[in-house]
Amino acid sequence: MSNNRLKIGLVGLGHLGKIHLKCLQQLEDADITGIYDLNAEVTTKVAELFGVKPYFDLDELIRDSDAIDVVAPTSAHYKVAEKVITQGKHVFIEKPVVSDLEDGYRLQNLIEDYQVIAQVGHVERFNPAFLAMKGKEIHPLFIEAHRLAEFNPRGTDVSVVLDLMIHDLDLILHMVPSEIIKISASGVCVVSNSADISNVRLEFENGCVANITASRLALKRMRKIRLFQRDTYISMDFLEKQLQIVQLEDESQIQVDGKFYFDLDLPDAKKKVSMEMPEVPQINAILEELRAFRDSVLLGTPVAVPVTEAIKVLELAQAIEREILARNERISIH
Repeated sequence: MSNNRLKIGLVGLGHLGKIHLKCLQQLEDADITGIYDLNAEVTTKVAELFGVKPYFDLDELIRDSDAIDVVAPTSAHYKVAEKVITQGKHVFIEKPVVSDLEDGYRLQNLIEDYQVIAQVGHVERFNPAFLAMKGKEIHPLFIEAHRLAEFNPRGTDVSVVLDLMIHDLDLILHMVPSEIIKISASGVCVVSNSADISNVRLEFENGCVANITASRLALKRMRKIRLFQRDTYISMDFLEKQLQIVQLEDESQIQVDGKFYFDLDLPDAKKKVSMEMPEVPQINAILEELRAFRDSVLLGTPVAVPVTEAIKVLELAQAIEREILARNERISIH
């Protein structure tokens, strides 16, 4: 790479693709090679609007680039990523990584064979509320997640599990270092042909239980995860970018460090309850994940969200979809 700068091309110019393009224009030590969309008219219009070079041949864009940012529809992820990797170029792939698990396994083999950097866009890993958790002790015994959105026809080509819930599935698998031993799931198709609202209960080998709700038919948006563990309650609000930690402490643990304390009289002892709202960095999560990708390519830093982890999330999401389908079939029989 000349002058230690990343030459990166963008594939896919829908709503999210344009957001990525704006972020790429702000990315330090990187130059946008050009953009490509299957719709040539869209490519031309977006290129003029953003002042970047249009490409009408995907192979040519890949050849001229060090890396490609894939924000095409999920069904096209594998085909595009395969072209990128087999030309020895690095790749950033939006979530979900692919639409078919077999493609995911093939993709992982290609990454290993060609020794390229590949990162998946599970953007909530870079949400300021989640980043503010860094350094905190996390041993959750119960997790409650709600991700509610107003209806948007754009995402209805997949179920709400792959559309919205997958964000929380990724975070939960990242936070709970244990195998899932039981999945209970329900889902209802209200306005589309796949589940528009779903509730899932995951039970882990280490005793942790996660209750996850996702809906794309809400009147008000919500993106929250609450963690409950011994002596601690943690609330992450991904929409408002806020973190709240409530902790039970002995007198000997008290520290005047910006926490608010109040007394709690328990049958066996007097405890202090601390309430803390750590400072949350004001950052652009998409820009941050692209920075992490750039650093992995240019500096060799560990990949923030490797394809292996994204495949595990997809495996779980598809297992949940199978549970929903089986449950709905049992209900229809009766």
